[in-house]
Amino acid sequence: MKGDQLGEFEELVLLTIAFLYDDAYSVAVVEALSQRLERPMSLGAVHRTMQRLEEKGLVCSRFGESTAERGGRRKRLFTVSVAGEQALQEVRRIRNALWDGIPITAFGGSRS
Repeated sequence: MKGDQLGEFEELVLLTIAFLYDDAYSVAVVEALSQRLERPMSLGAVHRTMQRLEEKGLVCSRFGESTAERGGRRKRLFTVSVAGEQALQEVRRIRNALWDGIPITAFGGSRS
């Protein structure tokens, strides 16, 4: 079923949330993804993906403290849930199995 699978962009966002750990909010995820992928990211696309991951139970969110620099608004902080960690581990297992199954000759004799 499509709703149960983790799409490539969802995987990247979920990995970035894990990477940022306790400081994963929409803008920070956009900045980290843009920097790592060396291309601009849309805040709207990332925000929608984070909401979708929460609906799937792969992340949990909570509100941080309000700050004067944000005009009294609070950040919505995300963390990877147990189900999210399991989904990432499964994707990693599948990718590693695929890489391990590629014959060395498939890439002209070298595989990095």
